[in-house]
Amino acid sequence: MAYRRAWLVKDVVAGTVLTTLLVPQGMAYAELAGLPAITGLYTSVLCLLAYAVFGPSRILVLGPDSSLGPMIAATILPLIASGGDSGRAVALASMLSLMVGALTILAGVCKLGFIADLISKPTMIGYMNGLALTILIGQLPKLFGFRTDADGLVDETRAFVRGLADGETVGAAVAVGVAGIVLILVLQRWLPKVPAVLVMVVSAIAATSVLDLGRHGVSLVGELPQGFPPLTLPQVGWGDLGPLCAGALGIALVSLADAISNASAFAARTGQEVRGNEEMTAIGAANAAAGLFQGFPVSTSGSRTAVAERAGARSQLTGSVGAGLIVLMLVLLPGLFRDLPQPALAAVVITASLSLADIAGTRRLWHQRRAEFLLCMAAFLGVALLGVLPGIAVAVGLSILNVFRRAWWPYNTVLGRVPGLPGYHDIRSYPTAEHLPGLVIHRFDGPLFFANAKAFRNEIMRLTRREPQPVWVLVAAEPVTDVDTTAADELEELDEALDAQGVSLVFAELKDPVRRKIERYGLTRTIDPAHFFPTIEAAVAAYRARTGAQWIPAAADADGQSSPAMGEAPGLLPRTPD
Repeated sequence: MAYRRAWLVKDVVAGTVLTTLLVPQGMAYAELAGLPAITGLYTSVLCLLAYAVFGPSRILVLGPDSSLGPMIAATILPLIASGGDSGRAVALASMLSLMVGALTILAGVCKLGFIADLISKPTMIGYMNGLALTILIGQLPKLFGFRTDADGLVDETRAFVRGLADGETVGAAVAVGVAGIVLILVLQRWLPKVPAVLVMVVSAIAATSVLDLGRHGVSLVGELPQGFPPLTLPQVGWGDLGPLCAGALGIALVSLADAISNASAFAARTGQEVRGNEEMTAIGAANAAAGLFQGFPVSTSGSRTAVAERAGARSQLTGSVGAGLIVLMLVLLPGLFRDLPQPALAAVVITASLSLADIAGTRRLWHQRRAEFLLCMAAFLGVALLGVLPGIAVAVGLSILNVFRRAWWPYNTVLGRVPGLPGYHDIRSYPTAEHLPGLVIHRFDGPLFFANAKAFRNEIMRLTRREPQPVWVLVAAEPVTDVDTTAADELEELDEALDAQGVSLVFAELKDPVRRKIERYGLTRTIDPAHFFPTIEAAVAAYRARTGAQWIPAAADADGQSSPAMGEAPGLLPRTPD
């Protein structure tokens, strides 16, 4: 879309407003990642410019992100010798950014946008809740004016409590940090159009000047390096590449999931089309650009994009203006933030971490679906107890296992006819549904494959043990999307076993691709080709023509409930949805 001159003023104003958020957040998230604050500004500039060139979204804003900070720290800090070499930390973070960029560009070129779907929403909620708690606990020492060397939520909690017990708290630091948190939250709640972070930062700098907080033990950011770094290829050892690659995979996955969700949300509001593969390529370019100028991995930011949108942003010129203003600050005013208290940066990070947590979503899962609530809590505990990077592995693994679980134990039931209601329906929902003597209509809601084929066979055999024994077991196979070779062998053995009992295995509504697979497997040599019907109605009509059976109501027990003979017997299958 061509740029419109009418957008220029709005983009410049929005870019100026956005800068007031980019600078303090960039510095805070850099320190969250275990890096010098200045690297957050370098990163902000490069990712904004790169996305302005390659990004498909008109207003999406990239930058350092609170959800990636702990992952970056968890990747690079174990590789740094005790005592902390900031130069080596920057080199490792820059290489990590290049790796993330390469992975996301590759994903975009190969159209692998579906990878972002590997984390289900319940596990993502649990992961983010754990991440929010980890960030919160990790920032408490800085908020209270002291430092710890602990790693991991449990150790960091112990170290913080030990620091409190040892009297390391700096009262002035606590006052600045807590006041900053309160100010941000109050302004965000009651005056959302006011740049809360900027107001807090300016207030903290003013308090430092008036009260001389540095002499009261409050750590300050200090003078930032002047100018902008040159193009630099980070130098790291061969032994560092393995751990960096593992971290890059996790960061790329979270970054892609975050980017796609934010792009979808803002595209829906602005009427744009989401181009997922182009988004991935653009995010990769932004990470690669940051990595070449002493930056670290970035992602999209819902909060910063919302600020730009509210300020009137119309195009990526907004981000370019923000990047230009940051460069001017670095060149002309490097001492602008030297009196900014470190507890104020901790307040920025803590308030950001609170926005990551989704307590309402967790509560909704508890009320709506307990199985997904347990997945959420497992992901939360994975982050809290194992760490940030293992936590993302746990989240992905749980999501994949949940998919496999649903395919392994799909819902299945017996169907009956409901007078006045077209079609055939679940007897659990309609316990008085009619049935035909000698015919069982069984529906299996999933593909037949190696993991569930034996369970399917056992369920069919269980249905044939009712009295009187059915003549036909009709499988309503429309939901069966696949049959693999293991399942085909089970079907062959099942048909032979039923034939020995005088029971016919019949299929209806089998999809054409699945039917062709069955024919390719040679199953039609065992299962009579005449036992495949295009619809349930056709199969029922054939059965009635053969037997003369008439529809009768379901048998009922003394309490008026449907009889177990209609498929309600307990066991692994059938089962109700969890």
